[in-house]
Amino acid sequence: MFKKALLLGIVSGLLAGIAGIVYAKVYYTANEADFSKVASTVQIIAASLFGGVLAAIGYGLLDKLLKARGEIVFNLIFTLLSFASLLLPIGHRFSPPIDTPELFPGMVIPMHFFPALGWYTLKPLFIRK
Repeated sequence: MFKKALLLGIVSGLLAGIAGIVYAKVYYTANEADFSKVASTVQIIAASLFGGVLAAIGYGLLDKLLKARGEIVFNLIFTLLSFASLLLPIGHRFSPPIDTPELFPGMVIPMHFFPALGWYTLKPLFIRK
């Protein structure tokens, strides 16, 4: 079970990273706000993979410890952590200052939900109960 969860975490993390890169390019095209020095392609992929693998570890542990209720507890925690992670871009301070810092949260906040969306979308393909 843990191998399937880990594979799901990696695949959903990569999918979330690709979605994040596409979203960043669309955001740049729409607003001409370049945040590539703060949120580079590598950083977007790495953060998404980290979220996916962390989700896999959490899912594996909760599924093993809580059995029947593990999935619902995992979903609640994953969603709450996704919302809690929004404090990071909201409180981010740029040094040196950049043009249009007010547009930065608009770019990265949606990306914080991409790992969860990828996980919830792909889970039925990887883990069946």
